[in-house]
Amino acid sequence: MKKYAGIGSRKVPDDIGELMTKISERLSEKGYSLRSGSAKGSDSFFEKGVKLSVNDGKPTYNKEIFTAYNCTKKAILIASNYHPGFHNCNDFIKKLHGRNAMIILGKDLNEPVEFVVCWTENGKDSGGTGLGIRLAEDKKIKVYNLFFEDVRKKFEKWLLKK
Repeated sequence: MKKYAGIGSRKVPDDIGELMTKISERLSEKGYSLRSGSAKGSDSFFEKGVKLSVNDGKPTYNKEIFTAYNCTKKAILIASNYHPGFHNCNDFIKKLHGRNAMIILGKDLNEPVEFVVCWTENGKDSGGTGLGIRLAEDKKIKVYNLFFEDVRKKFEKWLLKK
């Protein structure tokens, strides 16, 4: 199944949140599975758009949601390479960052998403989303940051097509 990451700031403007949900709905209809982190804000908007589908005769939501509690030691190790102050983070924050690596690379860290859709304040790669952005870019995964007007316009135009 095709997968994408829907991530971003916990404090996202309402209009961007609505756009995230619409993008997620359309991607769900096109057979994409969401990977996200179950945080307030962006993650919740993306998750809200995931549609119920039938796989192998079973109704299911096509999503993988990773939390700090799902994080593996290997994910934490990968995350440590993409956070400049990782050594200053407590164990729980390190697990949150590790879960960001799992969102981008998959549960076993060997099945990367096709692309990332996100929103960050001022368009910067900060916080946990920043770690996800840096990891994705390092792995040559396309990142679409909805902070930028040209990116928003492309998605809005795409949503108008049927």
